[in-house]
Amino acid sequence: MRILAILIVMVPFFTPLSVTAAKNKSYCGELQNAFGPFDYMERFNHPGQLSIVETHHFTSNVENLIRGNTSSTPAGDLDYTLRAWPNHHRALATLVKYSIKEKSTHINGLKWPVECYFDRAIRMNEKDAQVRSIYSAFLSHRGRNKEALEQLEVAADLEPDNATVLYNLGLVYFKQRNYEKASQYAEKAYALDYPLPGLRNKLIQAGKWRR
Repeated sequence: MRILAILIVMVPFFTPLSVTAAKNKSYCGELQNAFGPFDYMERFNHPGQLSIVETHHFTSNVENLIRGNTSSTPAGDLDYTLRAWPNHHRALATLVKYSIKEKSTHINGLKWPVECYFDRAIRMNEKDAQVRSIYSAFLSHRGRNKEALEQLEVAADLEPDNATVLYNLGLVYFKQRNYEKASQYAEKAYALDYPLPGLRNKLIQAGKWRR
């Protein structure tokens, strides 16, 4: 969860991909796959299938972007993981980091542009709040703050007691200088024992912390 909070505050540099294209099933591909697809929200019901992918493709080297397990780069293994498990949370977070590292949304070895993997993840399970949070971080990096906020608001509706979502909402509102709402969501997040002090410190420095 800490990854999501860190991702959302970094500086954007991406060139936007057409939203219409990303939401076109023919552009981003059907979900049906030779192995899967499996819903990551139901992963505890499919431990064997998850183990196969995480043992042979989504390894620690891939997650840490050191190298691929079946090729020299992590791209092919990330693609395989996210075709088998479209809403695999850690794989999606890794994909965002990979896009940041490569400074691109079109990475060699990936079947689709990065945003397509979020389109597919949402189609896999529209009620997966974690996917919405990670997607929001991706959009924020690309300077699409309005869309980032929309995704976080969906996540908050799905999981109103998710401290990480509330914290990230506070960060977005702080970036927009909407200190009232930033404080509101900060208070909710810290009331749920969110551990990172960053948002509170920002509000204190701005003279907007209300407690």
